[in-house]
Amino acid sequence: MNITRRNIALGGAGAVAAATGLARPALAQNEAIRIGWLAAMTGPSSAPAIGFNRGVVFAAEAINAEGGVRGRRIEIVTRDTQGDPTKAVNATQEMISQARVHAIWGPTNSGESLAVTAIMARAGMPNIHPCVVDSLIDVRRYPNAFRMAPSNTQWDDAVRGYCLDRVNARKVAVIGDTTGYGVAATNASAQGFQRAGAEVVYKANIDATQPDMTPDMLRARNAGAQAIVVWSVSTGMIARMLNTRASMGWDVPFVGHPSLSSGEVGTLIERPANWEKVYAVGYRSCSRDASDALPPRTTELLGRLRGKVDLRDTLLWWVANGIDAVDLVAKAVEATGSSDKAAIIRHWNTLTKYPGYFGEYTFSATEHNGYPTEDVVMSAANSARDGAFALAPGY
Repeated sequence: MNITRRNIALGGAGAVAAATGLARPALAQNEAIRIGWLAAMTGPSSAPAIGFNRGVVFAAEAINAEGGVRGRRIEIVTRDTQGDPTKAVNATQEMISQARVHAIWGPTNSGESLAVTAIMARAGMPNIHPCVVDSLIDVRRYPNAFRMAPSNTQWDDAVRGYCLDRVNARKVAVIGDTTGYGVAATNASAQGFQRAGAEVVYKANIDATQPDMTPDMLRARNAGAQAIVVWSVSTGMIARMLNTRASMGWDVPFVGHPSLSSGEVGTLIERPANWEKVYAVGYRSCSRDASDALPPRTTELLGRLRGKVDLRDTLLWWVANGIDAVDLVAKAVEATGSSDKAAIIRHWNTLTKYPGYFGEYTFSATEHNGYPTEDVVMSAANSARDGAFALAPGY
């Protein structure tokens, strides 16, 4: 069977045909396709990984229920990195030398990815990830690494454009956490605003476990910030900032990272009104238009997920991205007839507008940033329904 997006990720009807061509050793024909999954399942940065994991598990189970890929089962080798770069390094080395995985999905945190990308490059390990730090994708240094989400530049452009053009904020406070990602994203965002002629009146990196956000929020207000730009995956930190804004009686908009719209924020804020005027990076594939409709492909996905994957406390794009990650590995093995690392990489280099659920990915030997810029939008953070969002005001 020709494994399509539907029957790989969602278990469509049909049997998996036997592989054709030259005979291969029985072990190669029957061994599982092992996908390493570097996931921060616990710790302050766990919200995205939990959502991604739901998609990973769903996709692997769907593929295996249909007989696997050319008769080979998908095996997910998961290691909880806890958002710790050292743990991510140890897990990566173990996956390569002991678990002998065929490809690695993740990490989902750029601070961890900065620590492991070179290790995977030396091993020639096919790697797909959703991390946004621009330097993580470099086809000369890391010919094995592919990004299946926007880069930080794409996020920056969307956030900065919304602040300047729709919120009309010319003075901004840029705040991130103290992770490798938080520091890099905060610096890049501040530089982008300054290049655009805006004034960064306050810039800070805050420990995600800091209990009291009052001092930083007071500094931002006293400096005249007209918007708070946030770069952190920590939902606890975000919720404390929103609660502090409310206690200060400060009606300033928050604009920034997708985690601003995580369902976990809704469980941590002190009252629903604290989540108003919060705009998070979003995606057209997972956004409701003016008629309250999702794209047809996304509507189909929701139908398949209903009753199987809980979307009440996570983001649909995280789940969809996890599905697409498993799909991309499986599709490469199906297309090439091999789980050889070099064969997987070569196949990914040929993809043009590959129809995933999160996005249409395009890769080549000279470009491993695969997500279309035009699909990066801003969402109303508190508008979640089935993990999808309404477009922010102004679209």
